[in-house]
Amino acid sequence: MNFAPDSDPATRTFVERIDVLSTRHDPVHEGVHVRWRCFKGDGVDPTRPPIVLLHGGHGSWMHWIRNVEALSARHTVWLPDMPGFLDSDKPPAPVGGQAPIDPLLNALGGTLDLLIGAGTPVDLGGFSFGGLVASTFATRHTVRRLALIGSGGHASLRRLTLDMINWRRSVDRAAQRAALKHNLDALMLHDKAFDPLAFDIHDLSCHGTRFRSKDVSMAGGLQAAIDTLTCPLMLMWGECDVTADPRPLVARLTTGHPNREGAVVDAAGHWVQYERADEVNRLLLRFFD
Repeated sequence: MNFAPDSDPATRTFVERIDVLSTRHDPVHEGVHVRWRCFKGDGVDPTRPPIVLLHGGHGSWMHWIRNVEALSARHTVWLPDMPGFLDSDKPPAPVGGQAPIDPLLNALGGTLDLLIGAGTPVDLGGFSFGGLVASTFATRHTVRRLALIGSGGHASLRRLTLDMINWRRSVDRAAQRAALKHNLDALMLHDKAFDPLAFDIHDLSCHGTRFRSKDVSMAGGLQAAIDTLTCPLMLMWGECDVTADPRPLVARLTTGHPNREGAVVDAAGHWVQYERADEVNRLLLRFFD
């Protein structure tokens, strides 16, 4: 990981402290390398299925930076940089009628199989674009429980009131930082106070993104995917998430489905597992346990 020279020293120290708790793995499937990190605490029950957590668009494994310690105290946790993000290869273009997401899913699933064994059941979580990826992944692999956080692909009302800024067109680093901070506030966070850790993770992850996730998320597909699943499902949004209208959306997706539960976390934006980490960790541990 190469943080910008102007990143906060405390951010680098914190991320390095979390990173050193993991073991890195670099499997290759059909020519696509995917970087995985495995976190496993001393109290892990080896009979429990591992938890796999997928990050959002313009993201990386660090979208779960405030969750992995709590979860890995009791579970083996696998975090990828998904294909096309940060330290993983970009997936090939779709061919032969493939959906845009299919090459990403093939590389993700193929490399995970190399690490834990094909057919091994997993508990799966996905955030934002990663929620749509996770729901589709669950239709093709053995998933015991599925938790979707601020999931994309719901094809319903968004509450985004500020236009995003193309930070790649910035004339200098100061303008780039301003654009990235604007986008972080507009989309990801409810609390707009400057947070060096959130900003530096966003900065590094955006610079490492080579997959256009927005078009995939906006095209929908979440409900179609989860309607094929029978596993227990948690659907969670932050109360102030601008990518959805959480309460009616949770009600629509859970009503009449006894295997589904919903949660709306108060005073949190889209990146709810970062802003309200303690609450989200409690909910996830209860669900996966």
